Amino acid sequence: MSVHTEIKKVTTQTLQKMKANKEKISMLTAYDFSFAKIFDAAGIDVILVGDSASNVMAGHETTLPITLDQMIYHASSVIRGVNRSLVVVDMPFGSYQSNSKEALVSAFRIMKETGAHAIKIEGGEEVLESVKRILAAGVPVMGHLGLTPQSIYKFGTYTVRAKEEAEAEKLKKDALMLQEAGCFGIVLEKIPAMLAKEVSESLHVPTIGIGAGKYCDGQVLVMHDMLGINNEFKPRFLRQYLDMNTLITGAVQHYIKDVKSNDFPNEQEQY
Repeated sequence: MSVHTEIKKVTTQTLQKMKANKEKISMLTAYDFSFAKIFDAAGIDVILVGDSASNVMAGHETTLPITLDQMIYHASSVIRGVNRSLVVVDMPFGSYQSNSKEALVSAFRIMKETGAHAIKIEGGEEVLESVKRILAAGVPVMGHLGLTPQSIYKFGTYTVRAKEEAEAEKLKKDALMLQEAGCFGIVLEKIPAMLAKEVSESLHVPTIGIGAGKYCDGQVLVMHDMLGINNEFKPRFLRQYLDMNTLITGAVQHYIKDVKSNDFPNEQEQY
């Protein structure tokens, strides 16, 4: 029997067990109660309340503008829809970089005000002090290496990271460092598949890939991309499972037509 089917509640320990059993971990983003409820009931292992809310919910170009208060709002909405999944919340840009005391306060606020189970932080050595401080206070931390969207202005582009030897070496070192510090898992974003394989095999904690190939211990996608709600974003790593944009457009146009032709509401649909 797989860990996935026997487990009533997914914890950070469950993910370790799944990696040990070579059972892949499924992860999706969610930002509100309704979708979180559907994903949880469908059996998703991990729900990430991503700072991608900045893009897909608020319409910003980058993840930078979203605030800690907004992340807390999204996370508490998600938690109310979840029974089984592990819920991880992104620490937004500016809530942990400047000093580890501030990072700890931010992490406490997320945990206390949302009821979420863990937080996620982007970066390696440069955020290690914050990671250690948060972990020491008993808050589970997931790492995030490779393309770290909060550093977009440093990178200047969303292209594949760690193709060069030096950056690949740093990534491998950072991954071990995060594991050593006590992170329960690490997201690897947009790095070469063979590097992700090497990193995944070198760690005893699970790796979750996005655009990092099939050798990671699990995969994550942004729900709006995977469900085809937004049609603008079509990177190579994305598999679109639904074309909701077209389905919703059709339904709305049908509704407009029915209202305008006085077909809706009909006799059965009134009191």
